[in-house]
Formats: sequence, structure tokens, C-alpha cells
Amino acid sequence: MSILTNDEILRYSRHLKLPTFGIEAQRKLKQSKVLLIGAGGLGCPIGLYLAAAGVGSLVLVDDDVVEVHNLQRQVAHNTAAAGTAKVGSLKQRLQELNPHVEISTHDRRLDAEWAMDVVVDCDLVIDGTDNFATRYLTADACYLAKKPLVYGAIYQFEGQVSLFDPTGAGGCYRCLFPEPPAPGQAPSCDEAGVLGVLPGTIGLMMANEAIKHLCKVGDTLAGYLLMYDALTPSMRRLKLSRDSACKLCGDQPSITRAEAPVVVCAVPVPEAPVPEVSVQEAQAAMAEGARFVDVRGPHEYAICHVGGATLLPLPSLDADSVAALQRDQPLVVYCHKGVRSRKATARLQALGFEKVVSMRGGIDAWANEIEPTMARY
Repeated sequence: MSILTNDEILRYSRHLKLPTFGIEAQRKLKQSKVLLIGAGGLGCPIGLYLAAAGVGSLVLVDDDVVEVHNLQRQVAHNTAAAGTAKVGSLKQRLQELNPHVEISTHDRRLDAEWAMDVVVDCDLVIDGTDNFATRYLTADACYLAKKPLVYGAIYQFEGQVSLFDPTGAGGCYRCLFPEPPAPGQAPSCDEAGVLGVLPGTIGLMMANEAIKHLCKVGDTLAGYLLMYDALTPSMRRLKLSRDSACKLCGDQPSITRAEAPVVVCAVPVPEAPVPEVSVQEAQAAMAEGARFVDVRGPHEYAICHVGGATLLPLPSLDADSVAALQRDQPLVVYCHKGVRSRKATARLQALGFEKVVSMRGGIDAWANEIEPTMARY
């Protein structure tokens, strides 16, 4: 069993004073190796509190870089880290917080080629990702490797947490969500938005589940799903049961290896290509009398918009809402980054508009290339 140094005893003294935690639990924590997938909104608070608590070894996996718009919620990164790898930025912060923790990093996305290798080598896995492909890959790999998985997810003002233990009751992630969402049913994280403090709240709950499981103290969320609403505020705990028909852990499982499913988030792109123009071509069309149509939400329009643009949010784009548009006037449709506008362009074409194009790159490209003083988000 790992021996705590005098410095560690002083550092973790508040843990050691807890009668149901004490030095034995702290030693178990020091012996543990945790795989943290994701160094963003959830990964930052999880990493900070696991390192502060004294987990022995942390393995960080993420292929993204720090961007300024991350800093509203990804609190372990700072402005100076913009443009650098998230795993490197998070590692530096955690080492500054607690030099006793061994930290290794993988600046890459988890994939099927090495998922099992990295999962097998750890005592517990924490899913702090924001995409369904990695989430299902992680869940499958953890179950097949018989490793406990702490799961968490956030959306706008809501979050959920659970712990899936392959050796216990309550089933697996696929018992709760058998298949990835169909194209168009999963909102894009980039477009949906999230309250900055929400990943902190959910991330700390996830870190708490990891510590309890590793130290064998208290009751975990194994067999339960905790749902949190930050606006109400309220919490609900739902009982989870194993699904005998589950493809992963059921009586006749069909999933025998970890593979990343193909998942399409946000608005599905039309099968038939739609006409697109660059922001420079859109600007030239404006000078010749084209009308700009903004298909984002009103809250996005309030942040920034092209001067004179007509707001027609995509969900309400129908025959009635387009009645004010002139069919003989050229239309340039835009959204945030050019995804929703392609869908809107196809819909307008179906409604009989022939002179309609989608602006490639959306208002983000417009702000970057045409109006550099415009706010970006």
C-alpha cells in the first residue's frame, strides 16, 4: 500500500480528519490511475478536483485546442493558453496545483484503434466529452474491459450524471441510450450554448462519484441517473435497470468490440447540394440589391447580424413566414457557421424561391473577413 509522505499528510489533512474517509481512503486514492477523456468544460473541474484530492495518476485525452470562447466555462485554462493543446494546458495547471500527481497526456481523439489499450491500463474512466461517437466508444470499451465509467453530460441549463459499473447492477450506458441519435436530433454544442457554471456543477458531481468509487466510501450513482436543472433549480434521481435485450450487456450481446459509431449532430445537411457563395460574393450581391436572411435564433441575432438582414429562424421557416419576401429578389441566407443556412436554402427552394444561396461560413466568416469589428461568438 502506498505510503503518504509528510507533505501529503499535511496537504490532505482535511480528508484524513474525516472519520469515514481517513488515511486508508487517501492511500487508495493515491494508488489509483484515472483516465479522463476530455479536457474542456467537464474535464477542467474534474481534473482540478481529482488532482487536488490526491489521485495518484491522471491520463488526459483530448485533441482540441484552447479557444477564447472556451474560457467562459473551461476554468482550468487561461487567456494565454489560447491556441495551445487543451491537454497541455490542463496538465500544466494540475501540476501547479498538486506536484504529487503523475500526469500523462494524449493530444489525440480517442479512437477504436487504441481505446481498449488505454482503458485497460486504468482503474476508472471518466467521460468528459461532448460528442456521441466518443461517448459510445468509451462506454463500449469500459464495459468490455470491465472498468467503471463515470458519465456526465450537459445541455444549455441541464445536466446528468451516473456511474456504470460492469461488475454491479444497473446496466450500462447502452441500457439507458441504446443507439446514438438520428441525424438532426442531436443539437450542435457549438450552436446550443451552455450556462458557464453548469459544467462546473456537473463536473464536480462526476469527480465526487470517482472519488467515492475509488476509495470505497459512501454510496455511488451506480444504478441511478441524477438529473439536474440549474434554472429551477432541482434534482431528480432515476433508478436504472439492466436491459436484457441490450446489445452490449444483455443476454445475447452483439457488440463484442469497441468501435466509434457514425453520428451526425445538429441540422442534417440536405442530400442535394445547395448553391453557396463566399462572404465576398455575398457582399457583392448585397451591393447589387440582394436581401440577406438570417435563420439563427433571436438571441443570436441580438449578438450580431448583417445590417438590414431579415430574421427568419429556421424552425419557423414556412410558407407563412416567408410571405414578406419577394420571389424575384435575390436572397442570401446565413446562420452562425453555414450549417443551418444550407438547410434553410433547400427549404426556400422547395417553397418556390429560385434566386436563393447560402453564405458559406456564416456570420462568423463575415465577421472575420468582411466586418472585423463585429462581435464573434
